[in-house]
Amino acid sequence: MTSTNEPTGAPPLSSGGATLPRDLAAGLVVFLVALPLCLGVALASNAPLFAGVVAGVVGGILVGLLSGSNTSVSGPAAGLTAVVAAQIAGLGSFPAFLMALVLAGLIQVVLGIARGGFIAAFFPSSVIKGLLAAIGVILILKQIPHVVGHDADPEGDMAFQQPDQQSTFSELAEIVSDLHPGAAVIGLLSIALLVIWGRWKVLKKSPVPAPLIVVLLGVGLSLVFRELGGSWVIESSHLVQVPVAGSAAEFFGFLQFPDLSQLARPAVYMAALTLAAVASLETLLNLEAVDKLDPRRRASPPNRELIAQGAGNVVCGLFGGLPVTSVIVRSSVNIHAGGRTKLATVVHGVLLLGSVALLGAWLNLIPLSCLAAILLVTGIKLASPALVRQMWAEGRAQFLPFATTVVAIVLTDLLVGVVIGLGVSAAFILWSNARRPIRVIVERHLSGDVVRVELANQVSFLNRSALADVLDAVPAGGQVLLDATGTDYIDPDVLELLRDFAEQTGPARGVSVSRVGFRSRYRLADQTQYVDYSTRELQTAVTPAQVVQILKDGHERFHTGRRLTRDLGRQVEATAAGQHPLAVVLSCIDSRTPAELIFDLGVGDVFSVRVAGNVTSRKVLGSIEYGCAVAGAKLVVVMGHTRCGAVGAAVDLICSAQTAAEATGCQHLDHVITDIQRSIDPHTCRGVERLAPAEKRAFVDAVARRNVLRAAAELLDQSATLAELVKQGRIAVVGVLYDVATGGMEFLPEIGGAAPHAESGARDETREN
Repeated sequence: MTSTNEPTGAPPLSSGGATLPRDLAAGLVVFLVALPLCLGVALASNAPLFAGVVAGVVGGILVGLLSGSNTSVSGPAAGLTAVVAAQIAGLGSFPAFLMALVLAGLIQVVLGIARGGFIAAFFPSSVIKGLLAAIGVILILKQIPHVVGHDADPEGDMAFQQPDQQSTFSELAEIVSDLHPGAAVIGLLSIALLVIWGRWKVLKKSPVPAPLIVVLLGVGLSLVFRELGGSWVIESSHLVQVPVAGSAAEFFGFLQFPDLSQLARPAVYMAALTLAAVASLETLLNLEAVDKLDPRRRASPPNRELIAQGAGNVVCGLFGGLPVTSVIVRSSVNIHAGGRTKLATVVHGVLLLGSVALLGAWLNLIPLSCLAAILLVTGIKLASPALVRQMWAEGRAQFLPFATTVVAIVLTDLLVGVVIGLGVSAAFILWSNARRPIRVIVERHLSGDVVRVELANQVSFLNRSALADVLDAVPAGGQVLLDATGTDYIDPDVLELLRDFAEQTGPARGVSVSRVGFRSRYRLADQTQYVDYSTRELQTAVTPAQVVQILKDGHERFHTGRRLTRDLGRQVEATAAGQHPLAVVLSCIDSRTPAELIFDLGVGDVFSVRVAGNVTSRKVLGSIEYGCAVAGAKLVVVMGHTRCGAVGAAVDLICSAQTAAEATGCQHLDHVITDIQRSIDPHTCRGVERLAPAEKRAFVDAVARRNVLRAAAELLDQSATLAELVKQGRIAVVGVLYDVATGGMEFLPEIGGAAPHAESGARDETREN
C-alpha cells in the first residue's frame, strides 16, 4: 500500500551507473509508446493535437523531476478524455478550458500541502489489482484493431463507448472488413518478436530493448512495402502523425495560452474543481497500482505526487496542454522495459520535446501497428492468468471485488469502475462484519462452564441481531462473560442490548453476567461473577480423577492457543488470605516447562516444586507431603520433559571417567546426575556416542520417561505419608512427559494403583457468529 509518510528528500534521478543504461533504454521505449498516445488522447478529447504533446513533455520533465515516485510516468490520461471534452464544450473555447486547468493545478497543490493524499490508503488491494488487470484487458482489446491496421479511432481512445457510436467489442468486429495487410504483417511480426525476445535468454539479457528493435523493424518493413506498392503501402493514416513545424516561429505558434478574462465566470471555477477532483483521484489510484508493479516494491509519497501533478497542470494550463495524471499504461511500459528510477520518466519527456521540435518528419515514418504490438504485450503482462489464479485462491471476498472492478472498468471507465469495485468490496466488509461480529467460546473453568462472548474490534448496529441470538442461547442458570478487551467501538444500540441483558434479562433467567475490557465511557464496569480460582469448597469436592481431567483440559487449551480468560488481579486479591491448591507438580527447572502455563492454571491453583531433572530428595518429599497432607492437594504430578539438559548430561557422563563437578564445575550437581543415572542401564549407553543426533535424542527422551516413572514410584516408597493417602484414595500420583518441541504431553500410568478415570467430553469449543 502506498505510504502516506513523505520522504525528506527527492529520490535521485539515477542511483548509479548500474541503472543508467536501463533508465535510458526504458525512457526511449516509453517515448515511442507515449507519442501516439499523447496525440490520440488529444484527438479523443476534441483538443488541439499539440496540446497532447505539451502535456506529455510537462508530465515527463516537470512532474518527473518533482515527483517522489521512481517508476510512475505522467502525461495526458485516456481516462480524462470524456471529462476534458465535456469541459471544453461547456466553457466554449480551449483558452477558457486552459484557465480552468491552471486553477485546477493550484487546487491540487493545496491538496498536497494539506496532506490530502491520505485517501490512497483506503483503496483495497483487490480493487487495485482489478484496476491493473482491467487496464491490461483494455489494452488488449483496444490494440488488436491497431495491430492489424484498423485505425479508425485514435490511439488514445480507451473508453468502452466511443465517439463514433461504436464500442470496444463492435470495433473488433470491424477489423475483418478493414484489415490492412502491410500493417497487419508488421503488427503480428512485432508481437512474435516481443514474445521471442522475452523467452530467449540470450536476447532477454541484451542491453538493447526489444521495443526499439520492433520500431526499427516496423519502419524498415514500411519502407519495403512502399516499394512493393498496391495494398501493401502503409498510408499516413496508419502512421504516427506528429505536427511538423517549418520554423521555430511556427513551432511556438502551436502553443495556446489561457484566457485570463474567464476568471470572472463561475463556470470556470466549477470546471477547475471537477478537473482537480478527477485528476487527483486518478493519480492516486494509478500511483497505488504502479507501486504494486514496481519489482522493488518502493512506496511513493501521495501528497508529494499531488503537488507535482498540480504544478504540472498549472504549467500545462499556461502553455496550452491537456491535464496530466500518473498514467498506468506509460508506467507499466516503463517498468516492463526495465526503468528503475525517475530518470526514465524525464528522458521520455526530453525525447518528446526534442523529437517533436526537430524530428517530426522522421517520427511520422513509424507504423502504429508496431507501437500497438508493444502495448498489447504490455496488456497481457498486466492481465496475466497468474494474477487471476492468485485472486481466485484468496477466496471470494477478494476475487469478486477484483473481478467486478475488471468488468466495470472495461465496460465503463476507470473511475466509475473503481467506484463499483469499492462498493462490492465494502459490501463484503459489511456482510462479514454483520455475520461475524463476535466469537463464542465455551470455557471450562474450575467452577463450571462459562460462555465467553468475545466482541469484535468494531461492533455496529448491523451486529445487534446476531449478538441478541447469542445471548438468547445462553442456558438458564448459566454463566456468561462479555469480553470487550479488543473492542474499539460499540454502537449505542448494541450497548443498550448489553446493558439490558446484564441488568434485566440475564438475572431474570438466572444467568450470571460477567464483563471485562469495557471502556469507562460505556458505563459497563468490569466484574467477574464466576469462580476462576481454586477455593476450599472446590478443593474439598473434587476427586483426584477430576483434577487429572482439569489438567488435561488446561493443557489442551494451552496446546491449541485457547487459554481461559482470567482476571489475575482478582485472583491475587482472592487468594491473599489463604490457598487451596488442587495439585502438587514436581517438575524440572527448565525455562520451557512452567507448569502454570502448560496446564493453563491461575494464581493459587497448584503447588509448584521445581528441581533439575525432577528428582526427589528429603526436602522435596517434605514439600509434597505438606501440600497433600496439610494443604489438601488431591494430586501429585511428576512432570519430566523431552530434550532435558540434566538427563542428557547424565547419559553423557555415565560412561565417562568424569564426575559432573569435574565436567561442569558445579559443586553439587553430582547429587542430581547420579540420581537420574539410576534410570539408565550402563550397558545400553556404551554406544550412545556413535548414535545419530536424532537417535540420541530419542534415547535421552526414553531415559527421561523412565526417570519420571522412577521418581514417582520413589515418592511412595520413601514417604509413608503419601503412600497412606494414596491407599485411602485421597490423592493420586501420576507422571507426565511434556514435549518441548511440539507442546504435546503424554500422561503416564498412575503410580500405586489404576489410572484415575478422567471425565470425558471436556468442552472448549469455539463458534463464529
